[in-house]
Amino acid sequence: MAGVVAHRITNANLYLDGRDFFAQAEEVELGSVKAVMSDHQGLGMVGLIELPDGLDKMEGKIVWNSRYRDASVKMATPFKAIQLQCRSNVQVFNNGGLVDEIPLVTFMTIMPKEYALGSFKPREVTKFETPFSATFVRQVLNGEEVLLLDYMANIFKVNGEDQLARYRRNIGQS
Repeated sequence: MAGVVAHRITNANLYLDGRDFFAQAEEVELGSVKAVMSDHQGLGMVGLIELPDGLDKMEGKIVWNSRYRDASVKMATPFKAIQLQCRSNVQVFNNGGLVDEIPLVTFMTIMPKEYALGSFKPREVTKFETPFSATFVRQVLNGEEVLLLDYMANIFKVNGEDQLARYRRNIGQS
């Protein structure tokens, strides 16, 4: 009988357009892939159900621990897409302790939605939040693609399986 295997992620590093922003971001929230659902009812059905209508917009945010010129220049305009990369270390534990460490890499194309000017108080650290929307996300765990979502190209793959192949074919997009 196999024992419990626990994965832990306790830190990450952020890259924008390939540039390393080591220790400059305090937090990054990458967002969620979320279905848009709508109610469905019909004659003979005793209940109301929800069915997926597509995918909701993806939003996230970066919390900066100060103002950095290189980050500010990238985040000041909503009209230019930015390549975001979040690299993290997944620790793998079993009953023998730490047995492995594997990479989790998330690639995103984002567009900033706001440029915070800051809130300043005496003797308090000022943080700057940059909310963003994403049009592309690809997540790779230990070298294997787990998720690929490209809103602009109607591509959505989970574990390599194309979730929209028939949809694209049916609308004449394949």
